[in-house]
Amino acid sequence: MAVKRFKPVTPGTRFRVGGDYSDITTNVPEKSLVVKIKKSGGRNNSGKMTMRYLGGGHKKAYRLIDFKRDKKDVPAKVATIEYDPNRTARIALLHYVDGEKRYIIAPEGLKVGQTIVSGDSVAPEIGNTLPLAVIPLGSIIHNIELNPGQGGSIARSAGTYAQLSARDNKYAIIKLPSGETRMILATCLATIGSVSNAEKANEVLGKAGRKRHLGRRPRVRGVAMNPVDHPMGGGEGRSSGGHPRSRKGLLAKGYKTRSKKKASNRYIIEKRKK
Repeated sequence: MAVKRFKPVTPGTRFRVGGDYSDITTNVPEKSLVVKIKKSGGRNNSGKMTMRYLGGGHKKAYRLIDFKRDKKDVPAKVATIEYDPNRTARIALLHYVDGEKRYIIAPEGLKVGQTIVSGDSVAPEIGNTLPLAVIPLGSIIHNIELNPGQGGSIARSAGTYAQLSARDNKYAIIKLPSGETRMILATCLATIGSVSNAEKANEVLGKAGRKRHLGRRPRVRGVAMNPVDHPMGGGEGRSSGGHPRSRKGLLAKGYKTRSKKKASNRYIIEKRKK
């Protein structure tokens, strides 16, 4: 997908940069893989607002995505590449030879009519899913499992990817999109290629109303609040508000919140970049 600029015929289109959606082949989702999604508006079961700045937005239906890719050694043909309102990446509809249909996250370069497969001894080609133990070193991968059988949870958003850099006994060493290098069990599955829609990062909404369509309400700055509402609030005139921190007083701008006793720390070889 490429991005396009709009003619400034309205104030909202003057600075807007959006996708051209040329990679999408249909705008009708597979009915059997669509379910209702309920909005909370940031409220809990008693109606109290527990998450600020959420609410409104366009009505959406949820597409059921196969993150596990556990249908082993059954070829599937790519039927469509579709837009998904619930994620930044494109999704692909697969038609398996046994008649089943599933959605997956579409990797960059996946075309309609292409055949892909998941298994332990399949070719490391774009869209195929293999265990980390048999993927060639240096490969670009996405939708990576943290635990075997759990389903992919790493590198799933638009344009992201990780790289398989080495293997050490039963572990594979992966360089993650954040810059972190960590060990993951070599029996975990990953999909070859990077995630589609990499140009998403270059989009500019152009107006506040488009943010409202996405379900985000206006966010109030801490320095604009009163001292009772925020640690950075109050003061005469436009005061800076002191050291940046959250509403609960937790320092921002570089203060590390990860626990030093976290169990998974031993799997991290190199921490993410600042």
